[in-house]
This record gives sequence, C-alpha cells and structure tokens, in this order.
Amino acid sequence: MAYLSHNELNALGLEEFGDNVLISDKASIYNPSKIRIGSNVRIDDFCILSAGKGGIIIENYIHIAAYASLIGAEKITLSEFSNLSSRVSIYSSNDDYSGEFLTNPMVPDECKNVTSKEVNIGKHVIIGSGSVVLPGVTLEEGVAIGALSLVTTSCEAYGIYAGQPAKKIKERKKCLKKLEENLKRSAG
Repeated sequence: MAYLSHNELNALGLEEFGDNVLISDKASIYNPSKIRIGSNVRIDDFCILSAGKGGIIIENYIHIAAYASLIGAEKITLSEFSNLSSRVSIYSSNDDYSGEFLTNPMVPDECKNVTSKEVNIGKHVIIGSGSVVLPGVTLEEGVAIGALSLVTTSCEAYGIYAGQPAKKIKERKKCLKKLEENLKRSAG
C-alpha cells in the first residue's frame, strides 16, 4: 500500500490534517475542504470519505480499514482511538425505501425523502467488519460492534453489541483507558 506524501496531502485540500497521517493513494476523498483529520491516522485502500455539508471529523489515533466508507450530508465524527474494520459503512444520510418516494442522488430532491442526521462514533469504539451504521446513531465511548451488525439506534458506553439490528450482548472491559493514559504520558 502506497501512502500519500505530505505534499500530496496538502494538495488534497483537506480542511486540516495532523502529523503521521497515512492515507492510501487508492482511497477516494470527496469534498475534502469539509474533512478534518487529526494525528496518527491511517486510512487504507479503497476507502471512501464523502463529506456533505456537515463534514467529517477524524480525531487522533484512528484506523479506517480497507473498503470502509463514510458518506452523507450531515456530520460524521470519529473520536480518538476509534477503529473501523474493513467494509464498515457509516451513513449520515439514507433514502426512504418504502416505495412512496424515488431514490438516489440523480433524482430531484422534491421526489425523494432523505433522512440526514449526525453520526457520532465515540472514543475507543471499534466497529467490526461489514457492519452498517445508520443516520442519527451515537456510539458512546468504548462501544464494540460485532462483525456484520446493523446499527440503527444509539449504543451505551462500554457495551458490546451485535446482530441485525444490533443489540447489547454484554459489557466491555475498560482496561484500554489506562493504556491510553500510558500512551499519552509516554508520547508527551
């Protein structure tokens, strides 16, 4: 995997980016002026970041694995130490599937009924491969989402959720908070 150089990152036109940002040259970035990226971030091959009017905020110490996508009109926030496994899709906009309206971005707005709401991924959240997160969802700090889950509602801190739709299956350990403190102290 080839990563964009510092000059290539500058040329993207991102709103801002920090240090140690590794973005694959095979990632697709749309509306970069609405995307902020912190430090120690890696975005792998074939990821799609398509920022709408709300933008995309990617904080520090984040990995977005291959084929993941962040798409929609409203703001999507990935907080520190969060992780998107491969093929995770996060949507801040969603068409109406009922059949009462037309769908897709090539149809005039007056013929559609699109839901657009912010999505917030909290600190230390991990989302398993192939999962889908829908508009309006907040994953509070420490949430873990099992692979192939459909997340339609917000999830409480340090819960482990899985399924279609995702439901809480147990509590997640909080040892990672101490590891974060140690990392920040040693880096600082």
